[in-house]
Order: sequence, then structure tokens, then C-alpha cells
Amino acid sequence: MADTFELEIATPDRLLVRESAIRAQVPCMNGYIGVLPDHAALLSELGIGALTYVTPDDHRFSLAIKHGFIEILDNHVRILADDAARGSEIDTTEAEQDLRHAQQEMLDPAVGMDIASALIAYKHAQAKIDAARKQVNKEE
Repeated sequence: MADTFELEIATPDRLLVRESAIRAQVPCMNGYIGVLPDHAALLSELGIGALTYVTPDDHRFSLAIKHGFIEILDNHVRILADDAARGSEIDTTEAEQDLRHAQQEMLDPAVGMDIASALIAYKHAQAKIDAARKQVNKEE
């Protein structure tokens, strides 16, 4: 039985993470999944949310991710997200402004965005805020 798994998180633009982890929590389309070493093979579509993981030296990290895919095979977890940002890189003031803007769009769709796009923008802004807060809490 393995003690760790290899975690890779990438977007079309960059590789964000490539390291060993002992556990992860990943937002998928139908809810979060927990990943531990020796997880069963899996291919799933990602949702929008805060992905968290823990390294063998007990460092905890958080990222905001939006759509894409996760593949788990032979203790290797590959995540290709359409958009992702490390919690430590997120400007919470900007994310809170994005959240308020999306809320306004949902209340008054005549402003521009359709309701489905506004809901996605809302979830993405909330994921950024959650990831940034989780990262800050882990560093204290």
C-alpha cells in the first residue's frame, strides 16, 4: 500500500502543481471527491470550487479550479482545469468584486450576461474566495 500519490494540476497555460500528496479534495460536477493513496481508477469531469491537498510534510494547499477533467490511475492524479489559481495568488478584493458583479447580473439579467453565465461567474468568484481563505488559514 502506497503512502502518497503524485498530483499534477495544469491549465492550458501552465503547470501549477507537480508533487507528492497524501490526500486531496477535488470539486467534480456532482460534488467533491476525496482522494487518498491507492484510489480506484477514475475519470471524471471537474466542477467549480476550491481544491485542497496535503503534502507528506503536512503542508496544506488550496487552489480555485473551474471545469476540466480529473484522471486517477496507478497513484497518479492528473487534473486538467480550464482555469485554476493558487490560493496564495488570488486577490480576494478582486474576487469579492467579481462575486458582487455576478450577483447583480443574476438579479438583473438585462444588464448583459445570461443567468447561466452569471451563475458560473458567481461560483468561480466564490471558489477563488474560498481557496484564498483556506490558503491563508493554513499558513497561520
